[in-house]
Amino acid sequence: MRAVLLNSLGLFVIILIGYLTKRFNLLLKSDGSMISKMVVNVTLPAAIIVNLQSLAVKNQLLLLILAGLLLNLVMIIAGHFLSKKQDQVEREFLMYSVSGYNIGNFAIPFVQSFMPQAIPILSFFDIGNSVMLAGGSNVVIEGISGSNEERPSVKKVIGRLGRSVPFFCYLFMLFFRVLKIDLPQAVFQIAQPIANANTFLSMFMIGLFLELRLPKKDLALVLRVLVIKYGIGILLAGLFMLLPISPMIKIVLCLVSVGPIPTFGVINSVAAGMRAEVVGFTSSLSFLISLPLMTSLLLFL
Repeated sequence: MRAVLLNSLGLFVIILIGYLTKRFNLLLKSDGSMISKMVVNVTLPAAIIVNLQSLAVKNQLLLLILAGLLLNLVMIIAGHFLSKKQDQVEREFLMYSVSGYNIGNFAIPFVQSFMPQAIPILSFFDIGNSVMLAGGSNVVIEGISGSNEERPSVKKVIGRLGRSVPFFCYLFMLFFRVLKIDLPQAVFQIAQPIANANTFLSMFMIGLFLELRLPKKDLALVLRVLVIKYGIGILLAGLFMLLPISPMIKIVLCLVSVGPIPTFGVINSVAAGMRAEVVGFTSSLSFLISLPLMTSLLLFL
């Protein structure tokens, strides 16, 4: 228990350092975008390669790809039915915020610091999750909300996935592990120090992006979004605890259920017309909620 709490405290301290460097003008919020590009295109791919080097592909793991797709759909539908009294922009904001799973920028760095053996499970889940974040969610949400804007096509979804370095690394490693082909050990020795930087850079980036100011008139909407997201997330975690599945898979599914709002949720909400300050505040608050929630679940499980 002490090790888990200290690791979690360490992650919070990194987030705090990132936030304080912004407040004291040592770095700017815009610098977070540069760090984000480094995480997504350099350190996260390295972490994926290192952690999947000895993966044994099993049927139960392949089902996690489907789980990544279905859980996104479940949250979108739940958000749709629980936002009928909101206007269209707020409904889309709610659906984008409660759906999607922040795997690369939060779940993987979090799990990497506690139990790196669970990264392969997260990776399979994120393959399905990535399909939704890359445009699948846009298609569903704009379809059921009646948006008149141009909807993403399957071609655009595939195009986004094709430009995603982490998604390419998932498929690359999955292909080699299915064929049981081992890459040269030198590849992993080179990638290891880069992968080690992933947790620090991800948490530091979150600190730079933190926004803790919001007009009082918007607090009710933010509260509604977070109550729905974490209320359903906790219910799903309770359901996963009862399923007859591998303990490690159970832990991973419980943890992602209470994870923060993903970056694409923020981008899509702003694109749908929601005010950036409301989206940024909601996203920031979700990180501060998810860290203690995920730590508590880890201690319980």
